[in-house]
Amino acid sequence: MDLRIFTEPQQGATYDTLLTVAKATEDLGFDAFFRSDHYLKMGSVDGLPGPTDAWITLAGLARETSRIRLGTLMTAATFRLPGVLAIQVAQVDQMSGGRIELGLGAGWFEEEHKAYGIPFPKEKFGRLEEQLEIVTGLWATGPGKTFDFHGTYYDLTGSPALPKPVQSRIPVLIGGHGAVRTPRLAARYADEFNMPFASVEDSERQFGRVRAAAKEAGRDADDIVFSNALVVCVGRDDEEVARRAAAIGREGDELKANGLAGSPAEVVDKIGRYAETGSRRIYLQVLDLHDLDHLELISAQVQSQLS
Repeated sequence: MDLRIFTEPQQGATYDTLLTVAKATEDLGFDAFFRSDHYLKMGSVDGLPGPTDAWITLAGLARETSRIRLGTLMTAATFRLPGVLAIQVAQVDQMSGGRIELGLGAGWFEEEHKAYGIPFPKEKFGRLEEQLEIVTGLWATGPGKTFDFHGTYYDLTGSPALPKPVQSRIPVLIGGHGAVRTPRLAARYADEFNMPFASVEDSERQFGRVRAAAKEAGRDADDIVFSNALVVCVGRDDEEVARRAAAIGREGDELKANGLAGSPAEVVDKIGRYAETGSRRIYLQVLDLHDLDHLELISAQVQSQLS
């Protein structure tokens, strides 16, 4: 079971804070550092000093780290044109020496689009499907050849399909709870399918749908990595769990029910239940980015038991 650190910088974080957490992620032996791709805070937090851009952040971290994988959960297809996104991601992959992964989703948070003048189209899923075909198609186009695409939403003619990433294939992550279209899209494009903030039972059900869609598409479902994203709150005792829960505006019992919370033993046990569904990777949503002792505890007493 891989453990990855997943951050939500729109809630309030500078680049320097993210760099500190990314370096701790690397030093403590975690597999990867991921971040959300949002431009507006959510909930009652102030969000100060304001948003950071996901791919600018990852470009900086690519030069400041050497081992960990880096990526997004999830880049919104509404934020960037697919040709531009393919260039950005390939360049950051070069900057990292081949450590980038792209999580790509349809986009859902209408308020952030209004706040920064980003169009929020009614038909988002169709755009996502075309973006996936374009981005992966550009990367897969052979040297000296050009790429063309004529779809409902995007039109590319004679693209040189450059630059190329370092990796022969940048891993593409798709996720979500949709029962029909999402599994079919994952079966076609996903190297990894992520189930965000879901119960063991719901994860098992959705993983089954993706496996069935892969079989229908003639693909071996074992080629897809299945993963979960869950909020994390670990403490040596109930008092420490309660303190960490309060720091992120949550309740300990609620986090135990809906995330990975409690003692290291409790968290290891719950991760084991997700592993039984076929999940091979957990994205630990860390909401207090200044509590590095939390990461040290997870590394020493949770990750060590899963290695």
